[in-house]
This record gives sequence, structure tokens and C-alpha cells, in this order.
Amino acid sequence: MRRETCVPRADWRTRLESLGFAFHTIDGQPYWREDARYVFEAREIDEIEAATNELHALCLEAVDRIVRAGRYAELGLDTRAATLVERSWWDREPALYGRMDLVYDGSAPPRLLEYNADTPTALFEASVAQWYWLQDVAPDMDQFNAIHEALVERWKVWPNVSHVHFAACYDNTEDAVTTDYLLDTCMQAGHRTTALDIEQVGWSGRDFIDMENNPIERMFKLYPWEWMLAESFAAHLPDVRLRWIEPAWKMLLSNKAILPLLWEFFPGHPNLLPASRRRDAIDGMAVRKPCWGREGAGVIVLDRGDAGPATDESCIYQAFAPLPVYDNRHALVGSWVVGHTAVGMGIREDADRITRNTSCFVPHLFQPA
Repeated sequence: MRRETCVPRADWRTRLESLGFAFHTIDGQPYWREDARYVFEAREIDEIEAATNELHALCLEAVDRIVRAGRYAELGLDTRAATLVERSWWDREPALYGRMDLVYDGSAPPRLLEYNADTPTALFEASVAQWYWLQDVAPDMDQFNAIHEALVERWKVWPNVSHVHFAACYDNTEDAVTTDYLLDTCMQAGHRTTALDIEQVGWSGRDFIDMENNPIERMFKLYPWEWMLAESFAAHLPDVRLRWIEPAWKMLLSNKAILPLLWEFFPGHPNLLPASRRRDAIDGMAVRKPCWGREGAGVIVLDRGDAGPATDESCIYQAFAPLPVYDNRHALVGSWVVGHTAVGMGIREDADRITRNTSCFVPHLFQPA
């Protein structure tokens, strides 16, 4: 694994915009960068893929243990949330996708920092933008990227659902692009689709309905479960026919409180980091993470013996595993799961140790075997 500088395509902005990538630059600063690229060996790709599949299997086992033991309070979930989780888990409601954030330097085993299992973004750039970049600049090389094909195929696990609604906050450009891209993969799988802003979802007194007053039977939502449960319509969630993508059991995995439970269930696993609800259970440096935090918000790195400033947020502590640094940039591997299989990855980097929504996306490649 290494970082190389390279010459951007002369018309890279035009090429990205022609694909629908409308947020390659944010507030005048580059989000997408192709003046650099990450180069991997084939065996490193194999290691990331295998670790992702192993971690996903551990996560499914953890969900099953939590549901069977009723350990919802440890994740801050109330009775309503537990009802939704249990119904979706016992009904084996299928999941669509997720992104694992891994620390990996090509030497030590990949280790899980967190699982963005409910509303992961950075999907379009990983699936589409970096693939077209590869075809333009290095068509003889390969890329760990079968994301698009896997998404189209995954939609076929809902064979009896003729109409899928998609809801997101469409005033957010990244959310809009991500949702519309997933809608397109759903259409390619043969489903009828309708896009809605989350505020356009209505309630008839019996069903959630769209703008044409049609009952919604299946909905993809790029809207976190914890936000859903805080809405005025949350009281109706356990009582309707509507089923969600992602299913409610995913709220266990998208909550960082899953990390201490994973460490409890699988102590010493080489792809996990020590994690606890207590600072004194983590020796040395640690990272404090809000259980419901997103995009690096509220994450702080703590020195040995430091518990950090007081906070009212529910937090966990995870052993500090520094990201590898190349050219003064900290590199994070985002490994994508579709269904239950690792299918691709994207690299994000930042001058800071914490990856945020402003961190840059950099494409990758490797030499085919």
C-alpha cells in the first residue's frame, strides 16, 4: 500500500459532472482528488476483502446474541426500537449495503473502526467515479470495485416488491446523489421506483403514503433510524405494513455501542480493537466516540489516563489505532458490503487524525494477478 502523486485528467471536473458527481468540490475545496492515487498489491486487496467478510459475519452473530438476550439498553434503545429490531431480525428482513471503516497499513491486519451500516455515503464516488477514472488513466490496472453490479443483483432479493420508494433529505447534495444512484440500481434490477424528499412522506391514518396518496410498502431511506425514532410519526412505525431498507436491525450495527459488545463477544480478535463503555478499561491512548455520532463529529483522541472533557452524550472508548500517514495525509479504508459480501472499497484521507465529511476521496488501483 502506497500513495503516489499523479497528473489529474485535464477535464476531470467535466468528466465527473457528466456522471452526476455534483459535489467533487465543497466550499471551494477539493473533495475528490486525482492528483494522487493509492496503489495496493493484490494480496493486500485479498486481505481487506477477507477481513471485511469476517467482520460482517461477526456483526451478524453479535446482532443475534443481542436480540436473543434483549440487551437493548446497552445500546440506548427503548421498547419501541427493540420491537422494530426484533421483528425485522426474526423476519429476516434483507439488508442492502454498508461501509466498514478500517485502519490498514498493508502490514498489520485490517481492524474495524466502525460500521456505517444504516446510511453510509461516499458510495457514488467509490462505485462510479473512481471506476471511470481507472478506465481513463490506467485501463490495464485493476480496482477492488464490483459495487455497482452487486447492488443491481442485490435488489433482486425483493422479487415480490414491484414498487420501491426512496426518501432522503434532497436539499443535501451528497444525500441526493447517493439516493438517486441507488434508485438507478434498483431500476436496473427491474423495480418501479419513486423518489421523495423525507418531508413528502405522508400519513393516511393507516399507512405511510406518497405524494399520489399511494400506500408505501417498501422504502429505502437515507435517513438514520435514530432520527426516525425521534420524529412525530415514530409512534406509527411498529404498526404499519411498510418495511424499510435498511431494516431496523441495522440500527444495532450503526450504533458505536456495538463496538464494546463485539469486543466482549470476540475478545482478542485480530480484526477488532479493544472497546469499552469505560475509559479505564482501555490502556494507553484511546478514542472517545459518541454512540450516535456521524462523520467524525464529537470524536476525540485521548492520551493515556485522559478521559476527555465532560459530555452529556453517550460515548464509547476504543483503543487508538493510528491511520497510516502518506505525504502527511492520514488514509482510511472504507470497505463496502452489499448484502453479506465485501465488494469494493474507497480511500479517504485527511491532514488530521480524524476522518470527517470534509476529508478527501482518493481513487485506488492494483496490479492484476
